[in-house]
Amino acid sequence: MDPALIALFVGAALASLFMAWVIGAGSSGATPFAPAVGANAIGTMRAALLVGVFGFVGAVTQGGNVSEAVGSGLVGGISLPVAGVILVLLLGAGLMAVGIVTGIPIATAFTVTGAVIGVGLALGGTPVWAKYQQIGAVWLLTPFVGGGIAFGIASVLPRPGVAERYSVPVLAGLVGAVLVNVRFSFLGEGAAPGTVSGLAQRTLSVDGLASAAAITGLAALAIATVVWWDVSRDEAGGLRRVLLALGSLVAFSAGGSQVGLAVGPLLPLLDEVGMVSTTAVLVGGGFGMLVGSWTGAPRMIKSLSQDYSSLGPRRSISALVPSFLIAQLAVLLGVPVSFNEIVVSAIIGSGAAVGGRDAVDAEKILTTVGAWAGSFAVSFALAYAVAALAL
Repeated sequence: MDPALIALFVGAALASLFMAWVIGAGSSGATPFAPAVGANAIGTMRAALLVGVFGFVGAVTQGGNVSEAVGSGLVGGISLPVAGVILVLLLGAGLMAVGIVTGIPIATAFTVTGAVIGVGLALGGTPVWAKYQQIGAVWLLTPFVGGGIAFGIASVLPRPGVAERYSVPVLAGLVGAVLVNVRFSFLGEGAAPGTVSGLAQRTLSVDGLASAAAITGLAALAIATVVWWDVSRDEAGGLRRVLLALGSLVAFSAGGSQVGLAVGPLLPLLDEVGMVSTTAVLVGGGFGMLVGSWTGAPRMIKSLSQDYSSLGPRRSISALVPSFLIAQLAVLLGVPVSFNEIVVSAIIGSGAAVGGRDAVDAEKILTTVGAWAGSFAVSFALAYAVAALAL
């Protein structure tokens, strides 16, 4: 094998590892447990430890779909050369690092997607309009759907006529119903991913939509019953435990959706190198995110938790439920999605339910949206220009 190719691949892998570290240290490593820290349900360092562990598990078990989309689904007709992959990763990580230092809410998914498309088109690739429409729809709808769901949940939880021992178990049952139908890489038959519901069907030797619905319903009922019992006997403690469970699921989802932004560009190179498997790449990306969460996320968790502290456990739950649902939808579709966008939208929605219009800073929202759009535009322009001139 060509030593030069191996050396370039090692360089690309190191750039990918740095990108994974930045993702773990940034919003995907901070946002899942920031609500729990803000509600005094868990300490900052313990939160960083848990988000790293759950993010790693999510990256390994769910990261393939988004990784494949980023690696080969954004530009048609070509595969990015090693130098192009390094350019994409360095641009994405560099812009994210600038965001972390300056406090500008730069979106990881927007920077990496823009860089991949920019490099690919500059090198003669063709646009994949169907995928762009899918990505654009998710990006545009996320603030409205996530914020709307968070607003609705936060409006219901504090009502005197809707006791938490009923409303919170219903939410937990909904999350459980989604969870048993989430695809995991190790639950399928052969190399295909599978679900807990599918595994139960195979174990019971049943199939069909009716049996899947019955299994889903029973799982949701079981989870709701446990949460009802816990919240009924200890309301404050039960809400904290629900909040921690949701934070763990959001951290898991962050790993599954965000690792593709770090390792996806590497996947087209695996056929050339021939010595590294996709699973090994996902493990490496998950490890980079884990280290980033442990070493870089505590500071951001502490900072973000101050934004959540005024919401309390109920509104924090309201923010995390739609965050989990949207992240899992993005993983299922193989769409690179910004966790910054998901969680900020949910925070705004739950905050608006608490304080009305006075709780929403229109200027800050416009600045944040501008930073998201700018993340894609700047990344695309830089990637296109550098690739056209230097590659």
